Amino acid sequence: MVKLLLSAVAILGTTSMLGTSAQARNYPWCAQYCGGGLNCGFVSFAQCMATVRGMGGFCIHNNLYQPPPGPHRRRGYLY
Repeated sequence: MVKLLLSAVAILGTTSMLGTSAQARNYPWCAQYCGGGLNCGFVSFAQCMATVRGMGGFCIHNNLYQPPPGPHRRRGYLY
């Protein structure tokens, strides 16, 4: 009985350490396909355009994108 209990505790402990929760990724660019599909899994506009090129569609900015917390590099704009 003790061996069975120890085995069960060991299995539960191992699976709890190995199992991590999945988190949805949040990316700034979305591909809107001509067939009606939407894929918001692109880091850059160029990456999105490379995906839709040849299959039809366009890229839009993801309005739900929230950058991760912490310091961010500042973009320089030319005027």
